[in-house]
Formats: sequence, structure tokens, C-alpha cells
Amino acid sequence: MFWDKLKPTEAEPRAEAVDVGRDGTFQVRWNDGKVSSVAVRDLRLDCPCASCIDEWTGAKLLDPTRVPVDVRPVAMEPVGNYAVQIRWSDGHETGLYTWRQLRSYAPGEPRYVPRRTAT
Repeated sequence: MFWDKLKPTEAEPRAEAVDVGRDGTFQVRWNDGKVSSVAVRDLRLDCPCASCIDEWTGAKLLDPTRVPVDVRPVAMEPVGNYAVQIRWSDGHETGLYTWRQLRSYAPGEPRYVPRRTAT
């Protein structure tokens, strides 16, 4: 029977804490002990929203020279169980950073590649 062939999936790691360190890093501590850490500006430059990344080609639209060196998060809100929305000091606030993307900044994790609607 079909149901007999299904295999249980491992539970996704869950974030336990999100913080911006004094050293300018955005950090997520996970329930399995790993820590994702990325420079705040690099995270801003990795914004996956349609204003920053072309939805069809995946090409970067964001000009890094337009992002201040001292950009920082000013607010964060969870979006369901899958992402966090970050409001940035440069006024940008449309990016939803999935937990999978944030997990990719932990050592040993595969690089995050967002899905696109066309290839």
C-alpha cells in the first residue's frame, strides 16, 4: 500500500534565540546546538524579496553600494512558523528570511538557494 512506503521525515531544527551581537553579527541559536552567524550587512545584502532579487531569473537587483555600511535591524517579527521579517535601518522591510535560509549560515550547512518560479 502507498502509506507503507512513506518514510517519516526528521524534524527541522528549531530556532531557540535570535540576536544581533555587539560585533555586528546576526546570530540564531538552534535547538541542536548549532549557531548560525552572519554579518548584519551581508544578511541585508542577501535579502530574498522581489525588490532585491529578480523573481524569474534569480539575478540580484540590489546595488550593494546603496546599502549603508552600518545598516542594522531595527525590528524583527515572526511570520508563521517559517520565517522572520526584518525591518532595516535603511528603510527596507519587505524581505522574509526563512528559517532554512538563516540555518544555511551555520557551519557545515548547505548553501541556501531560493526557489524560483521559472528556470
